Amino acid sequence: MKQIILIFLFLSYQTHANEIPSHAEGLKEVLVSTTTEDNKIQQGVLSLKINSNQPTYLAVLLPGYPSVVIPEMKNDIMYNAKLIGNFLIRSRSHLVDMEIASLIVDCKPNITGVCQSSYQSSIERHQDVSKLIIEIKKRYSSIREVWLIGTSMGTISSSFMPTYDDNFYTGSIHTATITVTGGGSFGELGNFDYKKTKIPQFFIHHKDDPCDKTTYARVKDITDKFNLPLITVFGGSDFRGNPCAAFSQHGFRGKEKEVMNTIKEIIKTKKLNKYEIN
Repeated sequence: MKQIILIFLFLSYQTHANEIPSHAEGLKEVLVSTTTEDNKIQQGVLSLKINSNQPTYLAVLLPGYPSVVIPEMKNDIMYNAKLIGNFLIRSRSHLVDMEIASLIVDCKPNITGVCQSSYQSSIERHQDVSKLIIEIKKRYSSIREVWLIGTSMGTISSSFMPTYDDNFYTGSIHTATITVTGGGSFGELGNFDYKKTKIPQFFIHHKDDPCDKTTYARVKDITDKFNLPLITVFGGSDFRGNPCAAFSQHGFRGKEKEVMNTIKEIIKTKKLNKYEIN
């Protein structure tokens, strides 16, 4: 009888282990919700390393277009989402460790199509997300620093949010940032002044980013103008799909671990030891 029970427990463990997708390996996750000023529910997915109970850093992940996540939770992980392939979301397990927790930020539940750039650049966005962060810091008082990590369209949020309260955030890291505006697209970042906030900011961009809204030449102009650090990514593999989508150089395909390790180093040291990822 004892052997039968042990076999059953082993098979149950194996079944659960097999259900864990690669993007959530080694993580324990929970859906966190707060109520916004306009009585909507703002939600996000908090990810911690298994056995981590006192994280020091919170990395706030702001995914790209359409920036609407709609997470699906099961067995203490986010097993699926509308944006499951997004660079920040599919690579989060490379970032989270015993010291760093991450928060995947969803858009408001009344926004199910696109999280508009006008909202992402607004003080309302900062207020909605900051409520989530405050709730998480209540649960984990060990968190001392909050870093914003945006990618593509999400860099609208990682750029604007600190301008409303740069004492609330420790730093911003913009990956595959929006660099070309106009024609009705992302006009909020047109001529954006990255010196409007005093917090440290870093840019990570693929040299061969094929997206016409996130050109490397333009990000080089921006970082030179504002004297901000730029980490250039080379190489990768298995590129496919839309040039502005998650699985081209725009989404650092094949370089996820290296880019996340660089982000991890920036968060912990607030400086760069290298300016290229090869």
